[in-house]
Amino acid sequence: MTNLKPMNESPKRADKVVLTDEQWKEKLTDEQFRILRAHGTERAFCGVFHDNKKTGVYACAGCDLKLFQSNAKFDSGTGWPSFFQPYAEDSVWYKEDFSYGMHRVEVLCQRCDGHLGHVFPDGPKPSGLRFCINSEAMNFEEAK
Repeated sequence: MTNLKPMNESPKRADKVVLTDEQWKEKLTDEQFRILRAHGTERAFCGVFHDNKKTGVYACAGCDLKLFQSNAKFDSGTGWPSFFQPYAEDSVWYKEDFSYGMHRVEVLCQRCDGHLGHVFPDGPKPSGLRFCINSEAMNFEEAK
């Protein structure tokens, strides 16, 4: 995929959040844990943010790292919140995913390694990418 460099291991950073599964279960809802920590997916058109049109910033539900801005969000028709670029270059990292007999590129939070969704090469300009992200993996802070 264009400009994506899947990695074999999580990027190193000074503010890395590393918790045990028990600590994550205390911090997250059951559904957030299933998606962020167990690499689950929510059903299409069911997530709270798939049709959110408010202005603001989407952050990781696990560690509050800013992931996406509302001005990079678009309606992909897939039923999941879709973005054409992350908030910053160090917001997310990529990993090859061969699950379910497919070859995809997984998108993970750089700070806590939470599973966010996948990225596909069929998005709009300028990037041509579609970051297909689970609503439960994010929180939203509306601009004031």
